[in-house]
Amino acid sequence: MDELLAQLRAAAEPTRLRLLALCARGAFCVSDLCAVLGQSQPRLSRHLKLLVEAGLLDRVPEGANAYFQLPADAEVARLVLARLPEDDPLLAADRRAAVRLAAERAREASEAFRRDGADWDEVRALGLPADAIEQAILGLLPPEIPHFLDIGTGTGRLLELAADRTGRALGIDASRDMLALARARLAERGLAGRCTVRQADMYRLPLPDAGFDVVALQMVLHYAEDPAAALAEAARVLRPEGLLVVADLVSHERAELLERHVHRWPGFDDAALAGWLGAAGCAPLPPVTVPGPLAVRLWPARRLPGFVAPAAALTF
Repeated sequence: MDELLAQLRAAAEPTRLRLLALCARGAFCVSDLCAVLGQSQPRLSRHLKLLVEAGLLDRVPEGANAYFQLPADAEVARLVLARLPEDDPLLAADRRAAVRLAAERAREASEAFRRDGADWDEVRALGLPADAIEQAILGLLPPEIPHFLDIGTGTGRLLELAADRTGRALGIDASRDMLALARARLAERGLAGRCTVRQADMYRLPLPDAGFDVVALQMVLHYAEDPAAALAEAARVLRPEGLLVVADLVSHERAELLERHVHRWPGFDDAALAGWLGAAGCAPLPPVTVPGPLAVRLWPARRLPGFVAPAAALTF
């Protein structure tokens, strides 16, 4: 009872209700919330601290910033928010301001990528059949995914495609600019409440064991210094019998890609993937090939029940 009363008291304030309503639609840092609500950072920081302490919001560190979002189990917050009128003028104005801010953040991030010469859409940069690859991945995914993890989510495209199948979806990426684009993309499509992103190292995921039903790595592994370790960490957070899907380039002889696109590996063959997946406690399933200028292969696998990971990940 004490916990429930503390949460109700924390929510019972106009600014904090506005904060909860915004964070139910996506993750925001303090400066974003200040811009949307038009209030000072010290004032909002105090409100956010109360909401976090009450368990109504999660605080997710990301570099020098921290993002605030509703926890997956925020039942009290969702019940309170369900009672708020959608046509409330103040809440509607907050939503419009948040959409404008997300669009501006996406524009800034896109300009940064163009200015720095980075290829954030690698599939299209390599001339690969993006639509065919996406459809092949969706063809492997089950129709219902309670908890979905996309490692190396980039602009969040896979989260968007899988959103109608997932209860909760999380994308992780090491690039803050990528995450800015992903947050904007998800917010513009009304998916930010169900699909979230955060900054993380794929070798040390700040996530619990066996927390996801499906884990995907799309065009990520060829950047990995240690693919076996990346797959072992992906398998660690996968529940027993859960599905792991790796989509990447088939072995090729395009040596210029290693220099121009900073690839660490010139694609992969079935034997290498089968060995790494087996060592990670996963049983490989038949691979799927998508032909193109560079062949792409999907390597699905099931997490074996009873397998014990050799090392625990760090928790933050």
